[in-house]
Amino acid sequence: MLVEDIILEDEIVVEARMVWARKGKKLVRKVRCTSGRKKGRTVSNASSCNKSINLKKRFLMRKLMRTKGAQMRRKALRTKRSSSISRRLRSLNKRRK
Repeated sequence: MLVEDIILEDEIVVEARMVWARKGKKLVRKVRCTSGRKKGRTVSNASSCNKSINLKKRFLMRKLMRTKGAQMRRKALRTKRSSSISRRLRSLNKRRK
């Protein structure tokens, strides 16, 4: 079985969507993966949507979230509410009809 048998000719396969994201105090264009191992994540290149997940980083983050998770969430919410860059980012990423 070939890929051409499954996918119709006029159907477009979209693996990622362009979004705006914060990088320090600047807004940059990034990619939100719609498929692959990193589905739903924001990455810098669309090619990294299918990269393997670094297990060491994954388990370190899980350990950190267990201890400092609530504190990190509070700080992030406060930044997203009050920072002018975050508010501009929210309006840039709204879906247009």
